[in-house]
Amino acid sequence: MEGEHHCCFSIATMITIFLLMVVVRVAYVFYLTGKPLSSKSSDPRSTLIVLGSGGHTAEMINILSVMQKYRFTPRFYIAAATDSMSLQKARVLEDSLVDENQDEKVPAEFMQIYRSREVGQSYITSIGTTLIAIAHALWLMLRTRPEVVLCNGPGTCVPLCVIAFLFKVVGIRWSCIFYVESIARVKKLSLSGLLLYKLRIADQFFVQWPQLQRKYPRSHYVGCLM
Repeated sequence: MEGEHHCCFSIATMITIFLLMVVVRVAYVFYLTGKPLSSKSSDPRSTLIVLGSGGHTAEMINILSVMQKYRFTPRFYIAAATDSMSLQKARVLEDSLVDENQDEKVPAEFMQIYRSREVGQSYITSIGTTLIAIAHALWLMLRTRPEVVLCNGPGTCVPLCVIAFLFKVVGIRWSCIFYVESIARVKKLSLSGLLLYKLRIADQFFVQWPQLQRKYPRSHYVGCLM
């Protein structure tokens, strides 16, 4: 009996220590989230760009057009499996960059991700599709392992950003997550933005209206980007 009791105590102690280590690691990641990296390297950063239907892609293309794109390569564009138009616009952008660089090939890849729930889909069946979408998002993140994640509101960005944060916790890859709220959000954040803001997952959170910054003080007002 004494030996069994000692064994159970040892297991409980190991579990407690493990959980404590996890809590400390998560707290450490939260502490560093949003702080500039100490590395002074000017090497290009692999970048995951999340596109979305409607105005999301138009806004993202506009943001990319003013970025120093040589610092964010290779680039991985991801859109929902039902959104081929967004990837087409991204290809047009990349083709224009090839022309600007005198036919020099710009590293870029275009991928699609399953959506957690389609418009009008029942909540019961969406459980299964959500699990599939999470598994697919995990596979894409393991494949690309981006150093930078750039998104601006589509629902597909949430599982990708959560996985990127978990990669920080377990030490797979330290990804800087930049979220730019859509210009259409004047008085309150989108659901995607609200989740990332409340969970403190994004390293930098940008809004395009001053009243939004006042309402969400951890965000940064950057003015209208369109």
